[in-house]
Amino acid sequence: MKSAPTNKQTHPSKKEKTRSITYRLPAKVVEELETEAIHKNISQNVLVKQILEKYVNWDRFGDKIGMIPVPKGILGSLGGEMNGEDISEIIKTVLPLIKDTVLFMKGKYDLKRCIETLEDYIRASGMKSDHRMEGELHHFIIQHELGMNWSLFTEQLLKEIFHQFVPDKNLKFQTTKSTIIATIPLGSNFSEHDY
Repeated sequence: MKSAPTNKQTHPSKKEKTRSITYRLPAKVVEELETEAIHKNISQNVLVKQILEKYVNWDRFGDKIGMIPVPKGILGSLGGEMNGEDISEIIKTVLPLIKDTVLFMKGKYDLKRCIETLEDYIRASGMKSDHRMEGELHHFIIQHELGMNWSLFTEQLLKEIFHQFVPDKNLKFQTTKSTIIATIPLGSNFSEHDY
């Protein structure tokens, strides 16, 4: 696999307005948060911010959209049995569900909201993702560690989604059994968080 370009610029983030608030929590919860923050080598404030952002961006919608947690090992073993035809059938089933989910969570279905929702899902699922820019090119990197069939599934799903919104753009992939890099020219001003 050819790696992503090294002269890349990470996706710019906006400076968010913040507010200070105080919550009263059980001592046991605070102790667990302290332990987890130390384990992750981050401040308690950063940990609590991550927890609350995950809730606001994804978890609060989970029950409403019918999400259930599935152990990674089960997904990995199911993926091992998939073939090209299975992947195509699953994509046909998943695309309308993605559209309904994006409409419900973001209030509109377009490329920016779709990408943002997929990024929220990836983070909530414990997978890794990154969005890097290199001039006009955008590199969407997903690391799932579920095997080659899930990589092929993800590649095909992304092809279908991008084709819905920007059918004239040249989409390229670098794919391994654990990582997918989708590269597409969306322009230097494109941001999935700006709509």
